[in-house]
Amino acid sequence: MHPKYQKVIFLRKRGKSYGEIANLADVSKNSVSRWCKNLKLPIFAQRILEKKNKQNREIFAKYNLLKHERVQKENLKITKDYLQEIRKPSKYELKLIGTALYWGEGQRRHSRIIRIDFSNSDPGMISLFLRFLREIMQIPEERIKPAAYLHENINKEMAIKFWSKITKIPPKRFRTTTQISRASQRKRPSNSLPYGTLHLTVNNRQKFFQIKGWIDGLIRQT
Repeated sequence: MHPKYQKVIFLRKRGKSYGEIANLADVSKNSVSRWCKNLKLPIFAQRILEKKNKQNREIFAKYNLLKHERVQKENLKITKDYLQEIRKPSKYELKLIGTALYWGEGQRRHSRIIRIDFSNSDPGMISLFLRFLREIMQIPEERIKPAAYLHENINKEMAIKFWSKITKIPPKRFRTTTQISRASQRKRPSNSLPYGTLHLTVNNRQKFFQIKGWIDGLIRQT
């Protein structure tokens, strides 16, 4: 038997934590845990340990909250500082941005109907791509077709009202499609994609290949 075994057992029965015992008895915490694993404690010792555990949880929760608040403040400051570096893009920069957005999020495969087809759930990205269509590609308003792809939990009227405000396209021009994600199998959280995904299409073969040419031009520069 280890010479400090009895001291460890005595301290544990007095309601000391493993950490406290390790310090008082000058043994490893692992040894304390092993020796006290099956030890039956008196009621008063159990209550002391329960109180200590509760206090430790409260301290840990408070520490985590303060840490979270500090990190959030730092994140906001970083975002605000770097936000100042971005100015309104020139027409050439907007052309590059719109081309890159379509390269990443647009439909580039040739289907039966060759058209511009861009979709995303991010309102900022949708708004920026619309600037590209309107200002750079000079697409007439009536040629831009918006369609909201909604999951079953989404309110159709609210979604159309939201996207209409973002796009500045009248609600009557929107069409909607209800879809069910194969991955979610009807289990998608109610707060996931609250306004669905917006598709913007332009049925114009020439404009489609115009973007494709710009994408090829970007690829050539890599």
